[in-house]
Amino acid sequence: MRDVPTPTSRELEILKVLWEQGPSSVRSVHRQLAQHEDLAYNTVQTLMRIMEEKGLVDHHVEGRTFVYTPRFSRDESTARFLDRVFDGAADQLVMSLLRTERIAPEELDRMEVMIAKARRRKG
Repeated sequence: MRDVPTPTSRELEILKVLWEQGPSSVRSVHRQLAQHEDLAYNTVQTLMRIMEEKGLVDHHVEGRTFVYTPRFSRDESTARFLDRVFDGAADQLVMSLLRTERIAPEELDRMEVMIAKARRRKG
């Protein structure tokens, strides 16, 4: 996978909005983020411009509006994180989450169902 800079926490918030909403204008991203905290429109605009320079997003123009799209999907970013932090060992990621008790019992149940489905597909 291409070497992509690791997004800052604020850039990751913007990426999450783009992953959830799809291609979005600065105004749309700002509106979503401003629901949770006081954040200036110009700050979001500047961050998205920096993210494009870093290769995290691309943009196209619709009328006079820049519409931004992430260059990598959430799944690609997750795989990159797994490779960088756990050398690709998914079991180590899960063990880390279990050790820190970050997985609720309901999530464990959902994970068991997903694992069973994945085994059936592979088998």
